[in-house]
Amino acid sequence: MTVLDRHIDVTPGICGGRPRIAGHRITVQNVADWHERQGLSVDEIATAYGLSLGDVHAALAYYYDHRSDVDARAEADAAFAESLRSGSRA
Repeated sequence: MTVLDRHIDVTPGICGGRPRIAGHRITVQNVADWHERQGLSVDEIATAYGLSLGDVHAALAYYYDHRSDVDARAEADAAFAESLRSGSRA
């Protein structure tokens, strides 16, 4: 078992099968958004969401190792949400 395996789970049916912090419904995508797009520090994320620093670092490591997949899913989710807002189906 690797360090990431202890911190990151991918379970069909939970959070849509997205990689998430083990024992939480906080996805790797959430952590990446908070850190990369909103500029929150690792400490701020850990404190705000009751996570360990290891959890946050593991989520960011997973994100950097799988960036294209995580970003593509985030873009698809955003496009689907926009289609719902505009009343059309994607």
